[in-house]
Amino acid sequence: MLTSLALLFLCGMATARIACRLRLPGLCGMLLTGMLLGPHGGDLLAPELLHLAPDLRQIALIIILTRVGLALDLNDLRRVGRPAVLMCFLPALCEITGVLLLAPPLLGITLTEAAVAGAVLAAVSPAVIVPRMLHLMREGYGTRHSVPQLLMAGASLDDVLVIVLFSAAVTLAGGGAVTPGTFGRGPIAVGCGILGGAMAG
Repeated sequence: MLTSLALLFLCGMATARIACRLRLPGLCGMLLTGMLLGPHGGDLLAPELLHLAPDLRQIALIIILTRVGLALDLNDLRRVGRPAVLMCFLPALCEITGVLLLAPPLLGITLTEAAVAGAVLAAVSPAVIVPRMLHLMREGYGTRHSVPQLLMAGASLDDVLVIVLFSAAVTLAGGGAVTPGTFGRGPIAVGCGILGGAMAG
């Protein structure tokens, strides 16, 4: 497994550097490395590493969101005001509504399937947004009006909403029933995380 990790890291850094030379995001090179080395490509990674993939994704997400928390200043978000709140849910709701309206007549799918597709399309990748916004903050772009901070906070909370809606849509698509608890799990988890972090801090 250590050989697979070394291969993954070295090839990922090399392809990320090549992508940057081609004026593409380095993440494109890393994604290409994963596809080439993974089970649907060259199948060069140890099975043990693939079994750990879900845990590694969780760790990566925790690291990314920790960087967001360390880079954000609540005073900047307070200064932005209402747009900071709207960015947390309005873009995702507009995208999901658009898919709900257009997908059934254009693609011939049900409303439930359209809701699942809309939630998938509305999700924002912190792995893409956070590094770019941190780069803009280092360069000083948009910091006067707190634009990078606004986008990072919006992307992080936007994902919470999308995950809740996706879970509800998948439950409906599977023939299950949606209860208030389905919508409450995400906000409760976020609230407990904030409370635990505040107490530990």
